[in-house]
Amino acid sequence: MSRVLNEEGPSPVIVVAESADVSDKAVIGDGSKIWHLAQVREQAELGVNCIVGRGAYIGTGVKMGDNCKVQNYALVYEPAVLEAGVFIGPAVVLTNDTYPRAVSPDGGLKSAHDWEPVGVTIREGASIGARAVCVAPVTIGRWATVAAGAVVAKDVPDFALMVGVPAKRHGWVGKAGFPLQRSGENWVCPETGATYVEQNETLREVEA
Repeated sequence: MSRVLNEEGPSPVIVVAESADVSDKAVIGDGSKIWHLAQVREQAELGVNCIVGRGAYIGTGVKMGDNCKVQNYALVYEPAVLEAGVFIGPAVVLTNDTYPRAVSPDGGLKSAHDWEPVGVTIREGASIGARAVCVAPVTIGRWATVAAGAVVAKDVPDFALMVGVPAKRHGWVGKAGFPLQRSGENWVCPETGATYVEQNETLREVEA
């Protein structure tokens, strides 16, 4: 059973499953849905029409733009930033500690004050496949796709298709998510027909 946070008024309702743990200090956009066993921490900010799947974790202060989807059991650790339209697949991990240790050199248990978290930034429209890991600090470019199971440890350019461990670019993808095909000097989306131009290991869409 789910509960509705804004039952009255013209705005689309926010749905939160009864078993979800959503801080009253989080900001949840209209039309968003947070499903069973998910946790959304303090100061997290979700845009409108976001989806947080079963068992997913959204860390303190994480920022999500409009229309983001975080699938089941994904772990989005602070201070991650997801721009609009980002897709996070099942069991994805966005890390936040460059040199993780449970204890200090003297053997004492480390606290939150003993290290400085670093974040993963995912630009507009990008997709991270199931069980992929993005090792902070790293930025995933606009409309890029990270394949399932990949481990990303370096910045990813816009429209890149990243595969493997460590992840390397294996071509380009368009806004529809399909791998682009060579057409003379350009790249073309087989689904939409959109044309892209490559220059110096970067890609840009040609305006229609």
